[in-house]
Amino acid sequence: MNEVDPPMTGKTTKDQAATENPKSDPTDESNRIKDPDEWTTGSEPMTGAQASYLKTLSEQAKAPEAFEADLDKAEASKRIDALRKETGKD
Repeated sequence: MNEVDPPMTGKTTKDQAATENPKSDPTDESNRIKDPDEWTTGSEPMTGAQASYLKTLSEQAKAPEAFEADLDKAEASKRIDALRKETGKD
């Protein structure tokens, strides 16, 4: 064993973590923000958090029609984005 090498503990060193961190790779697009239409789970029912936030935003925007309890995740996200812009929360 070379004296410079860290002992083999099975753990990742700080230097290894820095070089293996996908966030540090500017060409890696796997963490980019995707359009809701591209979400693989976009057709699933909206989450409780989305429903709550959408309800709050629709009330603040005086647009109760923007809230529908049976929206999917993708549509809820689009409406949240639109209402955030409308209410200045963007």
